Amino acid sequence: MSVEQKTAREPCCSKLKMFLAAMCFVFFAKAFQGSYMKSSITQIERRFDIPSSLIGFIDGSFEIGNLIVIAFVSYFGAQLHRPRLIGAGCLLMAIGSFITASPHLFQGLYKYETTITHLSASNGTESILPCLTNRSHSQANEIHTMEVQAECEKATSSSMWLYVFLGNMLRGVGETPVMPLGLSYLDDFSKQENTAFYLALIQTVGIMGPMFGFMLGSFCAKLYVDIGAVDLDIITINHKDSRWVGAWWLGFLITGGVMLLAGIPFWFLPRSLLKQGETETEKKSNVLEGEQDRFIPDNNKHSTPPNKPAPVSMAALAKDFLPALKKLFSNQIYLLLLGTAFVQVNGFIGMITFKPKFMEQTYGQSPSRAIFLIGIMNLPAVAFGIITGGFIMKKFKLNVLGAAKICIGASIMAFISLIIQYFLQCDNSQVAGLTVSYQGAPEVSYQTNTLLSQCNIGCSCSLKHWDPICASNGVTYVSPCLAGCQTSTGVGKEMVFHNCTCIGESSFPYANMSAVLGQCPRKNDCDYMFKFYMGVSVIGAFLSACGATPSYIILLRSIKPELKSFALGMHTLVVRTLGGIPPTIYFGALIDRTCLKWGTKHCGGKGACRIYETGAFRNSFLGLIYGLYASSYLLWGVMYNRLSRREKKLALKAQLKAPEQDGSGVSNGNMNAPSAIVKCNENPDQETTI
Repeated sequence: MSVEQKTAREPCCSKLKMFLAAMCFVFFAKAFQGSYMKSSITQIERRFDIPSSLIGFIDGSFEIGNLIVIAFVSYFGAQLHRPRLIGAGCLLMAIGSFITASPHLFQGLYKYETTITHLSASNGTESILPCLTNRSHSQANEIHTMEVQAECEKATSSSMWLYVFLGNMLRGVGETPVMPLGLSYLDDFSKQENTAFYLALIQTVGIMGPMFGFMLGSFCAKLYVDIGAVDLDIITINHKDSRWVGAWWLGFLITGGVMLLAGIPFWFLPRSLLKQGETETEKKSNVLEGEQDRFIPDNNKHSTPPNKPAPVSMAALAKDFLPALKKLFSNQIYLLLLGTAFVQVNGFIGMITFKPKFMEQTYGQSPSRAIFLIGIMNLPAVAFGIITGGFIMKKFKLNVLGAAKICIGASIMAFISLIIQYFLQCDNSQVAGLTVSYQGAPEVSYQTNTLLSQCNIGCSCSLKHWDPICASNGVTYVSPCLAGCQTSTGVGKEMVFHNCTCIGESSFPYANMSAVLGQCPRKNDCDYMFKFYMGVSVIGAFLSACGATPSYIILLRSIKPELKSFALGMHTLVVRTLGGIPPTIYFGALIDRTCLKWGTKHCGGKGACRIYETGAFRNSFLGLIYGLYASSYLLWGVMYNRLSRREKKLALKAQLKAPEQDGSGVSNGNMNAPSAIVKCNENPDQETTI
């Protein structure tokens, strides 16, 4: 017995474990790429001076790339060399990242929106009045704008953003074979009881990718876009300013290099492996029930010897594509899984895309700090939740019904944490003319005429531009001109404005009539509230992630083996297209309705939003998430009912066949079947093969 056990023992560095390690690395690399893209959306929008609708379309180009090829890759790829297809996909993703970063090499220097560059003298001495006493300078500026309008529009509407679109779409094409072919390959050649743990391990390592991606995004957001090409001392904005553009291109070069390394191992892995715990002799005597041997239906099942599956042509595969599609979508549980994933992914994508902006506008955090905190706090909690869900599945050997219970319970508890976040709020940032009046009374206004007051009505101030300054009374003014500032000293970020008449008009106590560049920080109690928010957010992320692995198990165990890759591919297709593209558009459109002050593009016209009304922002953002998640629980209830009815039918069928199997087991010397049935009947939550 000891010799047999020693022979059957799996080596520590088996090819399956090498494949598992390679899958972990590639999941990390693709999540690293994707999360960095998400963290750089705002920087790309500002750099290319494009509207929000267009940046949403660019962000969705990854899912468009998936949509083009995923159905065919997941169907035909099951008959090809799956590891090499994954390696080719990694190469495409790396090339896509390099293409995305390429526009930086051909563009000129970035020019941010400002009205004060002409105010500061080169020697740093006291300079011209910010509050213009006549309209000569303003009119000259308007004439200059009209003269260069055509040339400016041509420059800002450059098609360079198309490279970002094409690079992101190429990443989507390359990512296509990773999940359906990789997970089905792993499930085919691993023990059934190990599959959940392996999936949890892959997802846990993969979730480290977003953690590093957001940290890289935070680092690059602090670096000026043209770092090394301009003198940073003359730049009047910093990384906390809403006009700042970070070195977005640098991160794409780094993530592309990591993905290039991740694809190398797959070129050296075999097309098929031994099943875990199976010897070469057993493989020859038993037909491997893997996907590549059972993909085509059973009409030619016995036409060839069991140890050599019949060769299948591409024409035969194409002929069976529509019947396989019909068979897949006739599975009601699979359709319910698709619907549930579609709704929940809509809520998740909308939340993760605009969560940094929510933290910035509600709690006064800078974009780089918000991204950094998500990377070091929320994402490790997600990783721990995923591995916890996989451990529970392995420890208790739960079947699909038990997995559904974990998914529903974890999702409801995460939903409760989201409801708590609604009550962890801060007041609006005090901005004169937008959230408070110039006299200091709370007054939210979406109109531009409220920016004018008796203290600045004699100045020729632009109402379009956003050049915030922080006064000594703790109030932010939209521009030095609108604050009624008479003089300024210093250069660059050290510029200080003096004799600001509007500061004296407010009811807030002030030390002097001066102001500095930038928006005023929030009150101390808001920082205290933000700590509670982050704690509840981390707990909710952990609870939500606990249901990730069980949901994959439900998907894998609810479809026929020959349709496994196809089902995973179609699941990814639906989730990526319907769950990945629309939410960034309608979430953004709803949030934009809460904007109090829009910026101005380089050539005029409405730019990006600079400040939101936090109460309306919170209601729109969290309210939409609540609605999507609540509707998903209805689908979970229907699906749990169908799973429960199916489990009862399977248990009844097993009971009816028990006497017959018991008799055949005794006559054939097979004593394992009756014991397995008894074990299943004793504990209905134990895993069974579906």
